[in-house]
Amino acid sequence: MTTNGNTNQNIYDLDQINLMIEREVNRRNRAQEFDAGDQRIISKFDSEIYSKFTKYPKTASLPDSERKRILVTGGAGFVGSHLVDRLMIQGHEVTVVDNMFTGRKKNVQHWIGHPNFQLIVHDVVEPILIEVDQIYHLACPASPPHYQYNPIKTIKTSTQGTLNLLGLAKRTKARMLLTSTSEVYGDPEEHPQKESYWGNVNQLGPRACYDEGKRVAETMMYAYHTQSGTEVRVARIFNTFGPRMHPNDGRVVSNFIIQALQGKDLTIYGDGMQTRSFQYIDDLVDGLVMLMNSNYHMPINLGNPAEYTVEEFAVLIKELTNSESEIVHLKATEDDPKKRRPDISLASSVLGWKPKVPIREGLEMTVDYFKDVLKDGEIIPTGSKASKPGT
Repeated sequence: MTTNGNTNQNIYDLDQINLMIEREVNRRNRAQEFDAGDQRIISKFDSEIYSKFTKYPKTASLPDSERKRILVTGGAGFVGSHLVDRLMIQGHEVTVVDNMFTGRKKNVQHWIGHPNFQLIVHDVVEPILIEVDQIYHLACPASPPHYQYNPIKTIKTSTQGTLNLLGLAKRTKARMLLTSTSEVYGDPEEHPQKESYWGNVNQLGPRACYDEGKRVAETMMYAYHTQSGTEVRVARIFNTFGPRMHPNDGRVVSNFIIQALQGKDLTIYGDGMQTRSFQYIDDLVDGLVMLMNSNYHMPINLGNPAEYTVEEFAVLIKELTNSESEIVHLKATEDDPKKRRPDISLASSVLGWKPKVPIREGLEMTVDYFKDVLKDGEIIPTGSKASKPGT
């Protein structure tokens, strides 16, 4: 048992709590009281003891009429775990489904045991039976090295996984939000990209498993909406960064920060003149929740219109980390988009949404996060080739 210095409240660790619960179950078994009714008592005891003796972020207390049962697929990943935090703090009941390919249990560890939270290790390519009011479908590797590692599985996640969840939404009459991607625009010939743009995608290239998978997933969403009346929402997400990014995801932000903090060369693929637009994770979560609870059902871009060349971004990371690292250029990756910038006028007018966190401020928080991660030892950034996520 430990003591919280601020409140003098006794805080038990999880091993002690589990032991206390096990002893209570054994006691009731010995008393031959453990029938179906007592199973519910034990479950209530479990929730009460966790709530009493562990510390969770403060959550709102909602009346039953306002508290929703929300499923978040991919909820142990970078974006998903931040969304889970927001929904839990709002007071909803949240179930996370994640196969842990890129998700990590430690991203949601702080909610485990909370009576409003449940973590299910499950792959969405297999059906799941659960009662829900809303579904946020985030499940799918999102960084090129990860989704290219097993392209067939990536396609199945976006297609069969989406079909399974749409079937669940139809049965339970739940509203479903798909996190699509700016990759549906491919290497765009329109700049900035509006939702009305159909895209320029190479259906045979190395990115196609993700790009086309998401495009088909969008088609499925609107087929269910048209044919079955299923309530759907589609968010096209642009580059996002922040704490809990997977250190080996091979993205621009994580790679540059990790390289800079370790004094390694910052590697740019190509001439560095390709542009990207980056948004901080909190802004994205704002947009997802606002879209889910809006009356708008067509696709909406969620991204920060501030546009940087990759070279400019590398220089900014060097400045923020006070790094002496060199910037080096490697061979360009196949089908790497030359420009990427969202037109967010629709999100602004329909949702009243726009990014609030300045890029520098968000990067400073992300740098601090990776400084803590690096305390556990050296990290070798992921290159441009397909690779399985590390731990």
